[in-house]
Amino acid sequence: MIPIRPCPATAPEAMACLTAYFAELSARFGQTFAPYADADPGALEPPRGLFLIAGAAEPLGCVALRTATEGIGPGLGEVKRLWVAPAARGAGLARRLMAEVEARARAMGLTALRLDTSHHLPEARALYLRDGWTEIAAYNSNPHADHWFEKPL
Repeated sequence: MIPIRPCPATAPEAMACLTAYFAELSARFGQTFAPYADADPGALEPPRGLFLIAGAAEPLGCVALRTATEGIGPGLGEVKRLWVAPAARGAGLARRLMAEVEARARAMGLTALRLDTSHHLPEARALYLRDGWTEIAAYNSNPHADHWFEKPL
């Protein structure tokens, strides 16, 4: 089984995942997305957030959680950057990453999670609907999002 563990968002393995994630977004959206430093570096670090990596020798996936951002009030968290390497797809790793981020959000005392996605990522939207997320009105101004979701914890 592929291990999932917390990792600093600035660690080399996290940056490798984010580089691959943004490269895939660039290809799917038809515009360039580039990894960037978060305006608030502590947003993805405990106690306000976290970054999870899947994989041992090489990173095979990631997901992030942050709190206190646009549209995210007390008790809420936002899931960001869910990505699984093409070679690891189809084995349930995205579901495991989401289950792990949900469990850790509960442990942080959060009562619900939100996320957004694009029509360019239909498999992501299908995953969220399958796993009990409810489509909601837009909660942020992300220009690349077409769908917004929430899930009580």
